[in-house]
Amino acid sequence: MGFFTLELARRVGPKGRVVAVDVQPRVIAGLKRRLARAGLLERVDARVATADSLGLSDLSGKIDFALAMAVVHETPGPGWFFGQVAETMKPGGIVLLAEPSGHVKDADFKAEIDAAAVTRAWS
Repeated sequence: MGFFTLELARRVGPKGRVVAVDVQPRVIAGLKRRLARAGLLERVDARVATADSLGLSDLSGKIDFALAMAVVHETPGPGWFFGQVAETMKPGGIVLLAEPSGHVKDADFKAEIDAAAVTRAWS
């Protein structure tokens, strides 16, 4: 639903850019409506991911910060997800992985952490 996208768009300011990705076109459409109402649409590049790509290949080495909030488990796998995110990150970029308590099983969360550690191109 892009809960954090609006606030991130406010924080990056008029010259900043936020890239929001979701697997559901209806979520992206709703996000765009909310952004337009808030006057923030021009700060956000909202994209629909496909089954085989997050659709970020044009952003190689351009991302400063990535927030993965309750999303990795919805992708084909943590290695797949973090591999694509790592490609987009600038040197020294930060990736924040957040899963609400009880949202994923402990073993699945550990797999996410392990995959992130293996593909730490952002450190």
